[in-house]
Amino acid sequence: MILGYARVSTEDQHLDAQIEALKAAGAERIWSEKVSGAKAQRPKLAAMLEQLRDGDVVTVTKYDRLSRSLQDLLTIVEAIQKNGAGFRSLAEDIDTTTSAGRLVFHVFASIAQFERERISERTKEGLASARKQGRIGGRPPALSPERRAEVRRMRDEDGRGIAELARLFKVSPNTIRRA
Repeated sequence: MILGYARVSTEDQHLDAQIEALKAAGAERIWSEKVSGAKAQRPKLAAMLEQLRDGDVVTVTKYDRLSRSLQDLLTIVEAIQKNGAGFRSLAEDIDTTTSAGRLVFHVFASIAQFERERISERTKEGLASARKQGRIGGRPPALSPERRAEVRRMRDEDGRGIAELARLFKVSPNTIRRA
């Protein structure tokens, strides 16, 4: 059975074009929802995935309707395939029910993995370069060394409490404790 999934991100967007394209592609049953693809909770998608049977084909108009990130797409397609079903994206002409479609999808997945690794490498290189230049990165301290000394003095000599010092210096009590 060909199952369709249509999604738009906001309430003011329309599902009509997606639903028409899915019907034209032979979708016998269509799940649709208006929810951001970045959200983990997509009730209609979850309901469709629960009802998958061997031989079904989940069809979308574009792969970004199924997920926002490539990693999420790969995870969802893996869940589809574990149920014995296939995945088809009309715009990208990906169809995992054919050997050529599986090849294209795996090349797609390999490129995504390669890009994730390259991003990680570039990030590490950038951090190492910054360290060599004396920059350590991260968030700047909430209290300068002078203000830390003043916090200690006010606590030790004036006997002020942590909560009072936090209000005075406009920082959290934990920042005062660390000072």
